[in-house]
Amino acid sequence: MSLPQLSLGEKKRALQKAQEMRSRRKSIRERLKGGSLGLRDVLENAEDEVMGRMRVAYLLASLPRIGKTTARKIMEEIGIDESRRVQGLGKRQREALLERLGSHG
Repeated sequence: MSLPQLSLGEKKRALQKAQEMRSRRKSIRERLKGGSLGLRDVLENAEDEVMGRMRVAYLLASLPRIGKTTARKIMEEIGIDESRRVQGLGKRQREALLERLGSHG
């Protein structure tokens, strides 16, 4: 299947949307690190376009005192694939994350 051919205007709009999403993701990450936004907030807003499409590993690594290695270990213990996005988490996986990291949310 070939990629659709986009007009110059469509390309510009797509690039603007991608930049906006990166900016919003950066803002969410900074708020997570600063403590003004918690894990529970993100999990409860999984229908949000930016929060829902964020990878769980990226989300966990954004929490205070949790890096990439710890995030990977937690995901492995709970049974969450490293490519899973927030909107794709099951109820049990969400509950397990909140139980494990409740102090962050």
